Amino acid sequence: MKALISLLLAPTLILPALARTVDSVPIDFSHCGFQQSDNAIPQVTATLFVEAVSGDATPLIQAAIDHVATLPLLDNGFRGAILLDQGTFEIAGQLRIPATGIVLRGSGKTTLKATGPDRRALIRVVGEADASVEDQARAVVEDVAVGSRLLPLDSVDGLQVGDRLRVTRPSTEAWISAIGMDRFLIGWRPGSRDIVWEREITAIDGQVVHVDAPITTALEKAFGGGRVQKVRWPGRISNVGIEQLELLSAVSSARPSDEDHAWTGITMENVQDAWIRQVRFRQFAGSAVMLWESASQVSVVDCLSLDPISEMGGHRRDAFFTMGQGTLFLRCWSENGRRDFTVGHAAAGPIAFVACESSASSGDSGPVSSWASGILYDNVKIDGGHLRLDHRWVANHAAGWAAANSVLWQCAAAEIHCFQPPTAQNAARGVWGRYIGDGDFQAEDEFVSPNSLFQAQLSARGGIDLGPIGNKHFGATNPSYEQAEAFVRQSHSPAETLRARIESASQRDPIPSDRGDLPEFTYHPQEAAAPQGKHLTIDAGRLLIGEQPAKGKRKSVPWWRGNTRPHEAPKMGPAITRFVPGRVGMGFTDDLSEVVHDLVAQDYLAIDHNYGLWYDRRSDDHVRVRRADGGVLAPFYEQPFARSGDGRAWDGLSRYDLEKPNPWYWDRLRQFATLADEAGVLLYHQHYFQHNLLEAGAHWSDCPWRTANNVNDPGFPEPPPYISDKRIFQAHLFYDVTHPERRRLHQQYIRQGLENFADTHNVIHFTGAEYTGPLSFMQFWVDTIRDWESETGKHAWVALSCTKDVQDAILADPLRAPTIDIIDIRYWSYVDNGGLYAPPGGKNLAPRQHQRRNRAGKISNAAIARSVDEYRERYPDKAVLYKGEPR
Repeated sequence: MKALISLLLAPTLILPALARTVDSVPIDFSHCGFQQSDNAIPQVTATLFVEAVSGDATPLIQAAIDHVATLPLLDNGFRGAILLDQGTFEIAGQLRIPATGIVLRGSGKTTLKATGPDRRALIRVVGEADASVEDQARAVVEDVAVGSRLLPLDSVDGLQVGDRLRVTRPSTEAWISAIGMDRFLIGWRPGSRDIVWEREITAIDGQVVHVDAPITTALEKAFGGGRVQKVRWPGRISNVGIEQLELLSAVSSARPSDEDHAWTGITMENVQDAWIRQVRFRQFAGSAVMLWESASQVSVVDCLSLDPISEMGGHRRDAFFTMGQGTLFLRCWSENGRRDFTVGHAAAGPIAFVACESSASSGDSGPVSSWASGILYDNVKIDGGHLRLDHRWVANHAAGWAAANSVLWQCAAAEIHCFQPPTAQNAARGVWGRYIGDGDFQAEDEFVSPNSLFQAQLSARGGIDLGPIGNKHFGATNPSYEQAEAFVRQSHSPAETLRARIESASQRDPIPSDRGDLPEFTYHPQEAAAPQGKHLTIDAGRLLIGEQPAKGKRKSVPWWRGNTRPHEAPKMGPAITRFVPGRVGMGFTDDLSEVVHDLVAQDYLAIDHNYGLWYDRRSDDHVRVRRADGGVLAPFYEQPFARSGDGRAWDGLSRYDLEKPNPWYWDRLRQFATLADEAGVLLYHQHYFQHNLLEAGAHWSDCPWRTANNVNDPGFPEPPPYISDKRIFQAHLFYDVTHPERRRLHQQYIRQGLENFADTHNVIHFTGAEYTGPLSFMQFWVDTIRDWESETGKHAWVALSCTKDVQDAILADPLRAPTIDIIDIRYWSYVDNGGLYAPPGGKNLAPRQHQRRNRAGKISNAAIARSVDEYRERYPDKAVLYKGEPR
């Protein structure tokens, strides 16, 4: 009511009483951005010039980056800028900036065009992930309030001004319980949502350490307090800039939802004090910018995300995304996005989005994962979508409370969500929209002063002027005649848009682009030495790698499971065709070279690959329902088939086309196979995955072969014949190759797998993981391979992996036996009492269902040896593998 009275009495819409709300915001957000916004982004002198070329310019520009990386650092902390010519540079690979002091700059009309189907980031800024913390952890001995920069410690011995600290607030069981995140289906585990800040010591006063930026979640002794450790990060890079460019992802004009192209414009990891400015992003499927948790003090300024091309689903069209702390997004524009301005898991603020707008948004902005704290949305407008500081419940891997101690300032959206989390608070000041929540709302549908909280806080501590933020607000409710006439004249022209301001940034903040007498960089590629392969051969029934007997362990890939939380994802192990947009590393999109290296180092001979049980992590709940939308969750276990762009599959994305291969899936497997050839590692390529066909009905629900999920009509019944509303028994239909359409699709798919590895040497083809199917399908599979080998003149290594009766029938068949190179024993065995565990094939039971019905006796090394030796003696020209352990 007081606010309403003030509005009626005030001559303008600026409410003096509400100006004091600045003091009620406990966090100083102004430490975000390059060098904490203490200094303007510098104009770094160019060192060399790269002229536009035809064809793939990746090697040329990467060589220029690598050359500048060898130059000495100057006193200003930079090595120099690379100035790219006007025109279009085609980038078939990825540009990687790995060193401190490098700026990549366009000439004003410079386009980097990502070509090819790889779902990569066009530019990856990445230092070394070699951070180390000291063993000694100093305890925070008193409660520390939100916004404080003072840390009272039990000891300051060994600390000095300028030291870098890692401040950790543990996610204890007591805290999780207090905020209700131990509830069923959310179930946060202690240690899974720790908040970790990086801070620098600015002063030491007795036992109290002063740090350079505020704490954004309270450190409370009742919930475990906090600990402080010195940190060293020698490989982290800094003073990196990307500016005055257009980044374009080339797409297929025939597919309006094409996803077989570059997904991300720029990613940053292991970097501090960097910037992206005056960059236009076009047609990326995933994000324009992704800043990961190892990125700090990064400014993204005057950038546009336009024309995204993708399905409308999860991890797509997330225009500007951050998990990094101290990151600033200033004057950024997103069109046709899904989640335009978002914050990820346990982001340790402060983080600020200032003067950012979306047009035609189809989703919501705000923190999307668990407990991001200290987030500011300042003069942010979401056109058609929502702005949310709230509880996301089970969404996004049980995100639960997503935002804490965060502020919406002078913002507008279709809906404004602001909820009050236990032990913390969220606030909305001067917001416009439909209001939802029990958070601290003030001045709804009113403007507040100052116009920008971020700029006011920055100015108060002597920081830089950020340039235009929002519009000046003045009273127009009761204008004079003269003011009314001025407003009438003004109404003939459209209001200035943020996009227009961004597009004119080169006049407001010009970046030098004149070549002058800069030398042209020339690149003379050296011929790479031909790789010395360690290839598979079979000699008298022995597997050889090169000239040595093949020895080592076998590594299985995960079938499902996983999340994108940085400290948990690596535990999932390697998976060749797992995909997380914009994220490289174990548990995400694996670096295949690192996977091969690790396999060799850990004495693995082979990796056993099959496609995932399902694509979408929401299906981990094993529920068979059709999803309400395409909000699929990563990590994605990619399927062998491309999405069609037509219709809607059970997961909410478009239906698959079983006649069109997924290029990313098959390229990844081929890349791995090529690396495996060089390293002497084997790839077991399982063509199928029977787990989709038997047991839990949810396994079939999202399967690409299911009739409802593809455009090909393979003839499987709809709705599926679930048994007792839970199980599925579909194998007999799947393996029925008398069905003409199914037979054709199977033949095409099998040949696709053979052709994909035709020029590699260390791939062994198996029918499918868990295959206990009938003899007829195994005959069909072998015949398809034999026909392909006859037509192409090429050879594929073929393993016979099935139940014993099917195995024996194929090996006794004079027409088909010659196609088999390897006998794989994994679904039967001799046992110690002299008996035989050998369930029959084609009985529509999975291996573990067979085991429940037919208990195998004890299997010792002697029993295993008997199984292997018998087949080695009967088929001396074929190698014999045994999968299993004595028990």
